[in-house]
Amino acid sequence: MRGVDADSRNLTPRTAAAPPAASRAAARLAAPAAVLAAVAVAFAYVGTVDPNEPGHYPACPLLRYTGLYCPGCGGLRSAHAIVHGDVLTALQANAPAVLGYAGFAVLWTLWAVRAARGRPPRWDPAPWQAWTLGASLLVFTIVRNLPFGGWLHP
Repeated sequence: MRGVDADSRNLTPRTAAAPPAASRAAARLAAPAAVLAAVAVAFAYVGTVDPNEPGHYPACPLLRYTGLYCPGCGGLRSAHAIVHGDVLTALQANAPAVLGYAGFAVLWTLWAVRAARGRPPRWDPAPWQAWTLGASLLVFTIVRNLPFGGWLHP
């Protein structure tokens, strides 16, 4: 081989330098950060635009057409109260929603910690947990629509 020196024949392919650990951690936290930002924006909006005043949000279709409260009725009022630090009012508006907010916070934290450590998000609820959650919401919905469940109305 003319014009080629011995060192140029044994070239190894160049690999790109690995990104620094900080940029890899930032990339892993991008999805949890985006979800947190979206939730924060939604709560900020609900905290600013009061759902207790008519005309700001659409009415619940189930309540409007049947007069029955769904498990989500009062969720916006509950979020508004949470933003303003009034936990008792939030619980009165929709207790399962408050528990949902707390559950979201716990699951989001676990997700963010796992992402920061480079592990995939993992939450594998047992079937009984999903059934228990569904049954609890069903009981809540039924009780809040019975005559003695008026204290659960938003």
